[in-house]
Amino acid sequence: MEKVLVTGAAGYIGSVLVNQLLRDDKKVIAFDILNFGGESLLSIYNHPNFTFVKGDVRVKEDYQALLDQVDSVVHLAAIVGDPACSKLPEVATETNWEASKELFDLCKEKKNIKRFVFASTCSNYGKMEGNDFLNEDSPLNPVSLYAKLKVKFEKYLLGSEVREDFAATALRFSTVYGISPRIRFDLTVNEFVRELSFGRELVIFGEQFWRPYCHVEDLARSCILVLKSDPKLVKQEVFGVGDSNENYQKKMLADIMQEVIPNSVVKYVKRDEDPRDYRVEFSKIANTLGFKITKRVPDSVEAIHELLKAGVLIDPWDKKYQNI
Repeated sequence: MEKVLVTGAAGYIGSVLVNQLLRDDKKVIAFDILNFGGESLLSIYNHPNFTFVKGDVRVKEDYQALLDQVDSVVHLAAIVGDPACSKLPEVATETNWEASKELFDLCKEKKNIKRFVFASTCSNYGKMEGNDFLNEDSPLNPVSLYAKLKVKFEKYLLGSEVREDFAATALRFSTVYGISPRIRFDLTVNEFVRELSFGRELVIFGEQFWRPYCHVEDLARSCILVLKSDPKLVKQEVFGVGDSNENYQKKMLADIMQEVIPNSVVKYVKRDEDPRDYRVEFSKIANTLGFKITKRVPDSVEAIHELLKAGVLIDPWDKKYQNI
């Protein structure tokens, strides 16, 4: 039975991925520092194929012995998002670059480890020129520390010489949304739905700017797909993860939400300059690996709205639902 180490396993995407791996009959070692708690792993904690190890990816002694026990590594651990990296620049650099490099270097020397999957981001594109869609061959223009660190490690991973039987892959995730065991409300779709669900006026700055969006379950599925794919197709490759039809402007998102949530109020504040503005096409992962999304923004807006109105979360504004 294949054994996978997932770093950042208690996080927004990691907690979904771990569940999916277990359902796919994989053994999982979940590694996380638990900055936001470990409640997201409670439902699977007693699963016979699940092991949890608390540790800091910046401390190789915390995870080094685990590398001898696994066949693959999915590296999600990071200081995630522009605000969090801006607030903790030194920790972000240590985690997203220095620790990631050290982990990767150790993995590529371990003969038992055949796959390494890295969670990168479409934020790497920064701002598109004109109205053209961007893809894996487009120039990268990171404008935040978060994106700059992702680009730096992505380039290191893709440019490294590795064993013939070791396949490293970078996945540029779209902007994530959706329900997760460790749900976040500092993400555009989730935050917008929360505000409107409770009758608050939603204030949107720069309604015309574009982003690609992808559900958390589909992003997690892409990691498993890479693990299962022919290594020749994914070795030292980068794939954007999303769907070309799931690029939205902020106003488009608000229009969808106002259809789901009647009488909701949205206010727009004009902003002509946003350092991040990009539409992405995702034909490479679709054509090469057969990836297809299973969830779209309109359906998920309704699901998040229903979750909030059902009162499942006592306080959706609690700081534990944010990365800052």
